[in-house]
Amino acid sequence: MEKIKLEIVGLSYSQTQSGAYALVLSEVEGNRRLPIIIGGFEAQAIAIELEKMVPTRPLTHDLFKNFATSFDINVKEVIIYNLIEGIFYSKLICEQNGQILEIDARTSDAIAIGVRFKCPVYTFESILSSAGILLDDTQTNEDLIGESIEEEEPEAGSNTLESLSIDELNEQMNAAVDNEDYELASKIRDELNRREGN
Repeated sequence: MEKIKLEIVGLSYSQTQSGAYALVLSEVEGNRRLPIIIGGFEAQAIAIELEKMVPTRPLTHDLFKNFATSFDINVKEVIIYNLIEGIFYSKLICEQNGQILEIDARTSDAIAIGVRFKCPVYTFESILSSAGILLDDTQTNEDLIGESIEEEEPEAGSNTLESLSIDELNEQMNAAVDNEDYELASKIRDELNRREGN
């Protein structure tokens, strides 16, 4: 399977899940975005490295990097290789003395470590086609950086996404993407995928 290269284009506080953040990845050669909900600690670890901040004491991911480099282990790439029931599965591809090793990791941890090693992040077409959100040609990666993701209010009379029809879900998905509300769009996508699986 051919790998698709991704880059980080946004990291925003989740308005719906306390302490959670939305990490938005984008395919380098395309208009699809891959939103992933991550914890606050991992979001902080990613943001600190992206902003080139130096904490007073090493964070867990810094410790991992220091440990790995001390034993001549280099992280070559991060691969998001599976999506099961809304959970992304990732692995670190490492090299030590010419030997390639694969280490399973949560996606948020894999990316927090990957940014420290300045290594590329990849996924596969199957992941992007099922979980990616397509943007129109006028929007760019820079449109997402620094913008917060806010939850769109549900339509009057609807309590949950489960109560909406597929047409209504698709309509809300388009509105969420137009408003760059990738957290809501990912929830709608998950609901659509759940219904297709039934």
